[in-house]
Amino acid sequence: MKILNCKLKNELNIRTEKDFPVKGIEFIDINPLIIQKEVLKEISSLFVEELKNKDFDYIVSPEARGFLFGSIIANELNVGLIPVRKKGKLAPSTVECQFEYVKEYGKDTLELPKLVNGNYKNKKFYIIDDIYATGNTMKAIKEAIESLGGKVIGEGVVMNIVELNDNKTLFSLIDINEE
Repeated sequence: MKILNCKLKNELNIRTEKDFPVKGIEFIDINPLIIQKEVLKEISSLFVEELKNKDFDYIVSPEARGFLFGSIIANELNVGLIPVRKKGKLAPSTVECQFEYVKEYGKDTLELPKLVNGNYKNKKFYIIDDIYATGNTMKAIKEAIESLGGKVIGEGVVMNIVELNDNKTLFSLIDINEE
């Protein structure tokens, strides 16, 4: 793994695990980042600085590692958090919108929860996740929100694997190549 760009000042201790979750995949383990309180605080602060003047109603974060960052940042910005989960993991009160997407090592189906005070129409959303590889997770979430009448105003990640995608508008704290 080669770091191309990094907005973090703290030392990065990122592990990779070969053949996880399936053979042939090199999994990027961000646990060392969140274990270090200084790094976790810096990640949160950088996202808050980036988002504090943007107009949106909710942060949307997919399971499981997106929850870690999305919830902290939503709390700091005083906005709601919409957890996106794999099919069957949310309580039955989901919107009639299940969306399938392909990732590096298989397919998944995700669901969005119903909003407590209304629907997705005319609301604004910002998507936050831990790692952006092919981008298919975020693309699927964005398409689902837009199909419900909502507007995604931006996307951000802790780490972007730039060689696997061509997203030029993504906010990322760390840009890497898999070498």
